[in-house]
Amino acid sequence: MGQQFLEISDKHQEFIAHQKIFFVGTATADSRINVSPKGMDSLRVLGGNRVIWLNVTGSGNETAAHVQISPRMTIMFAAFEGKPMILRLYGTAKVVHPGDTEWGALFSLFDPVPGARQIFDMSVELVQSSCGMSIPFFDYRSERTELTEWAEKKGEAGIQEYWIKKNQTTIDGIATHILSKNGITEPAVSE
Repeated sequence: MGQQFLEISDKHQEFIAHQKIFFVGTATADSRINVSPKGMDSLRVLGGNRVIWLNVTGSGNETAAHVQISPRMTIMFAAFEGKPMILRLYGTAKVVHPGDTEWGALFSLFDPVPGARQIFDMSVELVQSSCGMSIPFFDYRSERTELTEWAEKKGEAGIQEYWIKKNQTTIDGIATHILSKNGITEPAVSE
């Protein structure tokens, strides 16, 4: 049933390309474990041992903070249609912010998305497949547009203001460094 591989095969890459959602798991040694669902055609396989995925502005920023302390990451895909399978990618990742030199080259691999805040660059050390025969069928209808519409309405300045208010620390109080990594200075609070 379950098999382990040292790299992403062509068969795995084809499976990944057909998935509409994936899940990312991270944690530090003493933080809560964070599992986030991701969609929006935001993952690219760059080779047998490398994937990147684009992260857009949201209510939390747990993954970025976790990876900067403990770079372990697991990405999981599950077939909700077609032949059953679960595929996990285990490895280490680094966070790339828009202010980093590698941002331009990596961001160009995605369709531009308003509110893009980070790209995670993951070195895959282990690929594991399992049967997935207990996973129910779900039919894909379409992507949701609310987050993109929200980011477009906010604009770049509004997104940065949101980062200042909502994305600087995790629920455990761990710094995400989103402002300093992007050259943003938090405005002084007047009394």
